[in-house]
Amino acid sequence: MVSLTIDGKPIKTKKGSTILEAALDNGIEIPHLCYHKGLSVAGACRLCLVKIKGRPGMVASCLTEVAEGMEVIAFDEEIDETRRLIVELILSEHKHDCLVCEKNGQCELQDLAYRLGIDRVRFSVEKPNEELDNSSEVILRDPNRCILCGRCVRSCAEIAVQDVLKFANRGSEMFIIAGLNQLLAETDCVFCGACVQACPTGSLTEKLARFQGRSWEFRKVRTTCPYCGVGCQIELNIKDDRIVKVYGVEEGPENKGHLCVKGRFGFDFVHHEDRLTTPLIKRNGEFEEASWDEALDLVATKFSQLKQKYGSDALAGLSSAKCTNEENYLFQKFVRVCFGTNNVDHCARLCHSSTVAGLSRAFGSGAMTNSIREFEKADVILITGSNTTENHPVIGSLLKHVARYKGVKLIVVDPREIELTGYATIWLRQRSGTDVAWINGLMNVIVNEALYDEEFIKSRTENFEEFKKVILKYTPDRVEKITGIPKRKLIEAARMYARAKKASIVFAMGITQHITGTDNVLSLANLAMLCGNVGKEGTGVNPLRGQNNVQGACDLGALPDVYPGYQKVSDPKIREKFERAWRAKLSPKEGLTVVEMMNAASEGRIKVFT
Repeated sequence: MVSLTIDGKPIKTKKGSTILEAALDNGIEIPHLCYHKGLSVAGACRLCLVKIKGRPGMVASCLTEVAEGMEVIAFDEEIDETRRLIVELILSEHKHDCLVCEKNGQCELQDLAYRLGIDRVRFSVEKPNEELDNSSEVILRDPNRCILCGRCVRSCAEIAVQDVLKFANRGSEMFIIAGLNQLLAETDCVFCGACVQACPTGSLTEKLARFQGRSWEFRKVRTTCPYCGVGCQIELNIKDDRIVKVYGVEEGPENKGHLCVKGRFGFDFVHHEDRLTTPLIKRNGEFEEASWDEALDLVATKFSQLKQKYGSDALAGLSSAKCTNEENYLFQKFVRVCFGTNNVDHCARLCHSSTVAGLSRAFGSGAMTNSIREFEKADVILITGSNTTENHPVIGSLLKHVARYKGVKLIVVDPREIELTGYATIWLRQRSGTDVAWINGLMNVIVNEALYDEEFIKSRTENFEEFKKVILKYTPDRVEKITGIPKRKLIEAARMYARAKKASIVFAMGITQHITGTDNVLSLANLAMLCGNVGKEGTGVNPLRGQNNVQGACDLGALPDVYPGYQKVSDPKIREKFERAWRAKLSPKEGLTVVEMMNAASEGRIKVFT
């Protein structure tokens, strides 16, 4: 830590911080426009100018590193006058239409002008009125409100890693272009909205939220994105009980404010006119609206009659990885207690049940071993079975970021040329279904070249000698014949993974939805353990879940063979414990999986689905 003073106030900050970062972290709001937390520093706006005792003139606090004992002056008459002049110059080229601007009340330039007491602009620059870029369905670009702070350019390059927005020309002719000076819709923009969230003015705004409400009218609710399994934290802006727009929560542990196009703009379904809001009961061939009590009574009666007629095992229930932990817990309890059967399952059966089975056997838990942001701490990341930029876009952007800006080496193993192959140091292109072979091939090289972590294997693993007997059969020559991966590339990848101080493995449904899915997962776990890449920051075996609560649905027992917490339904002691807690007699028989349920239904053995 470094000690310094700002306007006589003693503060402490991390070594390597800038004066601006130190001030903001300690509640001292030095004016700024081009600086944005999480982006590189540009030093363009010069509003953060400060004085340092013993140094001449003023310096940009966003570019100046703190030093022990430094005495900083952040506010005095000269500095304030300089800042007023800078803001006036910015305003001289800015379109002053705050009354109809979507950022009114949330505009950083507007706030600065108010804070600095600027009630008139002494300068006037005649600029032609530029056309709005209205091509995107979700983002509106207004170049007339742009202040050239560059935050959108840096967010596009550093957060989304798309490089769509750029500066063009120089001096007074400078402006920001999309692509090759194209309309936004004609570029490679993925419409994640990182630029919108970073923009301090109304130059980039949410098109669907236009004229739907001012910032002070919104009720803000923090929640978790309902789409994929990244767990992005979002802030809903609500007016009149309608979601108007969505922001990424800057302190979100996984997304740090970043969202994908669905997470930021995909919430119109909530208020869609086709959504059912009232129960419907079919009478005389037509659906008619009914009360909740009437609908629930009807369903309960029908369930009871069918259970009595056909028996408990003729009933089955499918829970959902789109539901909360509480809902999944209640649903599996409902099936087991009320139906009297363990015929309950959910969509993990068709995506990550092999992950739960494999990692539970290897590590005792079917979850990611490490957090998402730890990818920034890795030296090497092996990615397989995951088209990450499409299926988990926020993690995909993070992987592109660490490859470009952090020096992390990516090993991508995928039959297709996905986007991440363009950022990979090594791309292994295997034949589909040969995953166990190439993973064994990597381990063969690591064992033969003695690149494994001997101490970790001795203290943390078992059956190493038996493991070696199998692995030694998978020579690079044999693996090349099976998988199609050239042996030289296999050897190069094995060495890169094994020699890394911290190596992480990322996988998804591209290797779990196979006949050998559980073996694929176990093989990856073996690879990680072989090199001691478990239990350390920036390492591990990390499955990326498809839906937003696959892990929770599994953990809370929406599976046919286990109660909540993966406690076996076939274990008499476990079953007795749940019978006491739930005050009901429970079936000792393992239930059907979702696939088995479908087959049983087609054969007439399952009569009821819920």
